[in-house]
Amino acid sequence: MPGPHIYDYAIVRVVPRVERGEFINAGVIVSCAAKGFLKARIELDESRLLALDAKADLESVKANLATIPAICVGGDGAGPIGKLSVRERFHWLVAPRSTVIQTSAVHMGRCEDMEAALDHLVEKMVRRPA
Repeated sequence: MPGPHIYDYAIVRVVPRVERGEFINAGVIVSCAAKGFLKARIELDESRLLALDAKADLESVKANLATIPAICVGGDGAGPIGKLSVRERFHWLVAPRSTVIQTSAVHMGRCEDMEAALDHLVEKMVRRPA
């Protein structure tokens, strides 16, 4: 039976007006070097985004968010970044930016099931509380 693995994660944020610093959480990126795991789940709550900025360009935001899971998968479909190692792609994704799409600081966790950890983080950090 495998033991728990250490993983890193970051919350994907949408900052519609960078100068104001307001954001909504729109996804999670999880990486586990020991398992070669890198995956993101994006769940944009459009009504929350529009509450921060009624003029937000939803199509552009959604298109940019869609690149994150593609980069996690890697390969030719993710462009030159897709050719990097799992660890390099994770670090590229979580590098600090002053753009509409940003990530939180990187945090660590420990689990036996990476998919379950990703599900838990999305539920806790992205979805509206029940």
